[in-house]
Amino acid sequence: MQLNLLPHIKSPADIKDFTPEQLRQLADELRHHTIDVVSQVGGHLAPTLGVVELTVALHKVFDTPDDKVVWDVGHQGYAHKLLTGRFDSFTTIRQHGGLSGFLKRSESEYDSFGAGHASTSISAATGMAEARKYTGIDYRVVAVIGDGSMTGGLAFEALNNAGHLRTPMLVVLNDNEMSISPNVGAMNAYLTRIVTNPIYNRIREEIWKVSGKLPFGKRTARTMLRRIEESLKSLLVPGMLFEELGFRYFGPIDGHNLDALVSTLDRVKDLKTPALLHVLTKKGKGLVSTNGKNEEYHSDAVKFHAVKPNGNAKDKIPSPSDVEPNAPVFQDVFESLVCEIARNRKDTVCITAAMREGTGLVPYAKAFPNRYYDVGIAEGHGVTFAAGLATEGVRPIVAIYSTFLQRAFDHIVHDAAIQHLPVVFCMDRSGIAGEDGPTHHGALDIAYMRCIQGMTVATPKDGNELRHLLYTALGHNGPFAIRYPKASSVSFDPQGQSELLPIGSWEVVRQGNDVAILAMGAQVRDAVNAADQLAQEGVSAEIVNCRFIKPMDTSYLKSILGRFDQVITVEEGVRSGGFGEGVLSWLSTHGYNGGTNIISLPDDYVEHGPRQVLLDQCGINAAGIKSAVSKRDMSMGIGR
Repeated sequence: MQLNLLPHIKSPADIKDFTPEQLRQLADELRHHTIDVVSQVGGHLAPTLGVVELTVALHKVFDTPDDKVVWDVGHQGYAHKLLTGRFDSFTTIRQHGGLSGFLKRSESEYDSFGAGHASTSISAATGMAEARKYTGIDYRVVAVIGDGSMTGGLAFEALNNAGHLRTPMLVVLNDNEMSISPNVGAMNAYLTRIVTNPIYNRIREEIWKVSGKLPFGKRTARTMLRRIEESLKSLLVPGMLFEELGFRYFGPIDGHNLDALVSTLDRVKDLKTPALLHVLTKKGKGLVSTNGKNEEYHSDAVKFHAVKPNGNAKDKIPSPSDVEPNAPVFQDVFESLVCEIARNRKDTVCITAAMREGTGLVPYAKAFPNRYYDVGIAEGHGVTFAAGLATEGVRPIVAIYSTFLQRAFDHIVHDAAIQHLPVVFCMDRSGIAGEDGPTHHGALDIAYMRCIQGMTVATPKDGNELRHLLYTALGHNGPFAIRYPKASSVSFDPQGQSELLPIGSWEVVRQGNDVAILAMGAQVRDAVNAADQLAQEGVSAEIVNCRFIKPMDTSYLKSILGRFDQVITVEEGVRSGGFGEGVLSWLSTHGYNGGTNIISLPDDYVEHGPRQVLLDQCGINAAGIKSAVSKRDMSMGIGR
């Protein structure tokens, strides 16, 4: 498809005078270009295709960036990026050094609020709307939420607060059948045209004012008026929940009808009350079905939520691979193990928070549907729900991305740890998560789990050790966290046998005499590679697999007090509150006088890019370990 309009759009101001025909052509070009680029470089595809017309309409009607449009999660924002001056750099999206795959305030003034986690838009928009009272600046505020984000409790907390404050703002509910899904019919469309009509709203307001001036019975009159309107709406539209929360409800309308979108947005944009516009869209609209039929939209929107590069990108950025040729990734190992465990233990269940595919629970959900729970984007509820199950003898395995589990910290402490309940937390995407960037890197889980009293924290060096840790966790009478990266499992035997590991035990992988390298997880392999290189220089390194981050193997630590001139720790997490600081604290307390070094992620947010490229930049690799060991004269506490 030839792009005649899109390449010339430098800002939303360029589309203000577009005719309806030009707007529709622009939407077609946006959809085509998004599919073309994202198919080549990878990224979130289906979510943004569903909101192409909505994005065009929003930038046509509202005066961005003065007016604030807050996109929930941000992976719906690719079309938004293309309309806000980022067409020329769009081929770099999610590439190292290129555009972020999410909205980012530092990237563009049009990105009012950055987010990579769901359900934040209404809260942020409410804050922006309230800020007008203090700044004296007049602007409109729009929150665009959908793609499942309405399953998050934060969204309803925000609706409750915004409705109470009565601050004028607009919430656009992008209903793409991943959240609320009412029917669309002629009556609904007719009613929407009526209630968004300026004359209707003016008459409604005048009647309301007149009823307030009645010498007597005004409360009764207003109650009757409200009941008449609510009764009509409750019969014809699904918006009473939002009305009761204090929002004027409009819709549902067809989210792919540009004329209707522009007309409706133009009518509701200046209401003096909180309003919610319900828009029905098709996630993945514009994709061709893989069954060979030329369908209007792809039926497998989950599969095409995000796609991998097809290898045809012209400016492909080289990326070193950290995947062993014949080894599955940890997600696939977990997928196999939870099914194995379910067959062996009837008391186990699996819980996730809207991430069945990402965490590897699809086969489990199909094989054990009565023992599988998807709580939606509600991580806090998922953890407390698991704690409730654990009180009655059920052994829950909670599979949530490391970065998403941050949202449930209080629930982990209050509902699981304080009560010593045996909940197993499997934290996927620990450490560097790759192209999703700082909102998704699991940089904090060592620190936030390690500080919780009574919590056991572990990480496997390979797929076989993940099996051992899972069975060990299920046999432990207390909360147990297992972290693993989005990376190769190095080795895994599907027919292997489980081994119950002593809690807090470490494994000496390679003996040495000069320096002790305490590594964990994926970094054990890096440490072994570094030791091979050091051996060629006459340095004998002892490599320890610190599979238990908490509790530490204090018996081993005692054994190294007089044996090594230097101790180095390696972890894929932040230094502050991390494993290395715990080791250094113990050594210092027990009189160790040798040199130490902590190799960890920096005290900063690591940007997006290929996982191994980012690890190399942070020095969390064999070269970084070798370099740290070579500095044999380093004093206590100095680290990378």
